[in-house]
Amino acid sequence: MRARLEEVREQALEELEKSKNISQLEDVRNKFLGRKGILAQQMKLLKTASPEEKPVIGKAANELKALLSSEFARKLEGLKRSQRGEGKRPFFDVTLPGKKRTLGKLHPITRTIQHIEEIFGELGFKCVFGPEIETEYYNFDALSMIENHPARDEQDSFYIGKGILLRTQTSPVQIRVMEKEKPPIRIIATGKCFRRDAADASHTSMFHQVEGLLVDKRVTFGDLKGVLEVFVKRMFGSEVRMRFRPDFFPFTEPSADAAISCIMCGGEGCSSCGGSGWIEILGAGMVDPEVFRKVNYDSEKYTGFAFGMGIERIAMLKYGINDIRLFLENDIRFLSQF
Repeated sequence: MRARLEEVREQALEELEKSKNISQLEDVRNKFLGRKGILAQQMKLLKTASPEEKPVIGKAANELKALLSSEFARKLEGLKRSQRGEGKRPFFDVTLPGKKRTLGKLHPITRTIQHIEEIFGELGFKCVFGPEIETEYYNFDALSMIENHPARDEQDSFYIGKGILLRTQTSPVQIRVMEKEKPPIRIIATGKCFRRDAADASHTSMFHQVEGLLVDKRVTFGDLKGVLEVFVKRMFGSEVRMRFRPDFFPFTEPSADAAISCIMCGGEGCSSCGGSGWIEILGAGMVDPEVFRKVNYDSEKYTGFAFGMGIERIAMLKYGINDIRLFLENDIRFLSQF
């Protein structure tokens, strides 16, 4: 009987390997492991064996059943994988058009910052950065802003502690740099600023600004005009004109506001420029000697100029955007245009 079990094993394994599909495999399984299968018939003959042979033959029969069950399961899994196409090289039609991959893009504010840094970098300015949480000294006092200046009020600035606030401008960076470095200095500082402004088409409580500073011997207002005119023409085009008018800023003297000829109408006058033909873009001036005194610079030996502009303002003019809030809404329809 043991010899017969060995014949059943060899026959079952052979037919199992020859099975080409699940249906054939199921037929083989029923033939050998079914309730009326060959192995079941052999087990019925166990009662004719001698008492000494019954334990040995019974053990061999059970081991054969376990082996065949395991092999059938392995074969079944292989046939299922074959039907799913696993393990085979998929068919690829080279005549089909390729799938378009959607690539991410830089935010328009980031693009504008990079363009600004590139222009001033070519003019010899290096980029520096400062903390967004500032002290009143760097944000106001060192810039000669008097104690009762409106910008220092809590309704205009975000105070987070006694004498500590979110910076309202990037100008404090120039003070920090001048405290650590001696002239000549040629820097720009870009970053976020914060003011308590009600959100509308031209204001948000968080915005970006760029501050520029140049300090050296014999620096004049003419140098300031030359640098800014190069920037304007590189940013907006060679046909754009620039105009300076006297203004007042606590940390520059003399001071001026700078405007460019309206990009929309070419300076003829339209609704975008209020009919004047000009659009103000920044404030600038010669560094006040009082500021130099606070950083231990000799104002008799050195002069310098500083300027500051809103980056959102530049981006809106460059890309023809009429609402500053679009920069913060993360609308993919808007951002995908850049």
